[in-house]
Amino acid sequence: MAETNGQWRVPLADIDLGAEEEAAVLAVLRRRWLSMGGETAAFEADFAALTGAAHALAVTNCTAALHLAGMALGWGPGDEVIVPSLTFVATANAVRYTGATPVFADIRSEDDLSLSPDDVAARITPRTRAIVVVHYGGYAADMPALLAVAERHGLDVVEDVAHAPGGSLDGRALGTWGRIGCFSFFANKNMTTGEGGMLTTDDDGLAERLRLLRSHGMTTLTWDRHRGHAFSYDVVAPGYNYRIDELRAAIGRAQLAKLPANNRRRAHLDAAYRAQLAVAAPELGLPYARARGVSAHHLRPALLPPGSDRTRFMTEMKARGIQTSIHYPPVHLFSLYRRDGGPNLPLTEAVAAREVTLPLYPGMSSGDLEMVVAAAAEALAAARADATVAAGGRAN
Repeated sequence: MAETNGQWRVPLADIDLGAEEEAAVLAVLRRRWLSMGGETAAFEADFAALTGAAHALAVTNCTAALHLAGMALGWGPGDEVIVPSLTFVATANAVRYTGATPVFADIRSEDDLSLSPDDVAARITPRTRAIVVVHYGGYAADMPALLAVAERHGLDVVEDVAHAPGGSLDGRALGTWGRIGCFSFFANKNMTTGEGGMLTTDDDGLAERLRLLRSHGMTTLTWDRHRGHAFSYDVVAPGYNYRIDELRAAIGRAQLAKLPANNRRRAHLDAAYRAQLAVAAPELGLPYARARGVSAHHLRPALLPPGSDRTRFMTEMKARGIQTSIHYPPVHLFSLYRRDGGPNLPLTEAVAAREVTLPLYPGMSSGDLEMVVAAAAEALAAARADATVAAGGRAN
């Protein structure tokens, strides 16, 4: 279990780090080349093999990946890009970095928390350039339907795959359905490098453009010159310093090797959640009962019954040593985005007000999960009682 200073009996997430990562980092230190080089190239090749993508490019984080995707696709002032509001704010912020405007669309249902193709279609205007699809919680969005909408209107599709490395739909890896896929290796993700990310694409031209933008628009890299493959360079685009380093790439390769087994463990734990909560707390909603494809099971979202006191529920869980979280406060309700005049997203707002994320990570034991289930049943009873009293009724 993660180091928690005694506060959490079961944390929200934990990292599978061990001797493999230690050995990989030590090997890089002994080679004495720390900036982007051969280890990064090997990490990219390994990730391309996992996804089946023609190109994989490692970057500093998923936000940088999303920014580079928008720049490579030519988004700019006056353009609109449709995004979900039930996501981490970086999805929308990265659109703003390009000068384009994020336009928020609603989710499908209480069971499917990904973008609604119908609502996306309703929000398309002559200024719309692209759709950013988030595979929420590791579960595949309806890519065939969303791609059909995009094709009808001549739009690009970018996948935010921060939650879903190793996930797939119809035998095709998530991150390879759209023109560009953007992955996160943040500390709480299914695989981590601490900070880090990856871009995937099958488009040779886009891959070349992304490589240039990732490293200052330079035609050759320090690694190329170190190996004697070049003596100088030209700058052909106003790029960025979004390069990853060899230490994180080495950790990423070790983590990638563990990913399939760890995703299977997540799937096993999630199935146990469903079975046990159906008995202990049947009124607790568990989205993605009818999930499509193979999920990466990054999150276990739960929906409290309407009218429940979420703060009381989370406080009761904390009192029992169980860490919970919220994924996510809707982006369109943040002060920054309210200034633009918020859209009408009834499903997003209704679901987000009731969502609580339960612990899920490969190192969870069966006993840990049973502890969470028991605590959730007790906390739910307290939350409903508080809501009844607040509404003027009498708790039984």
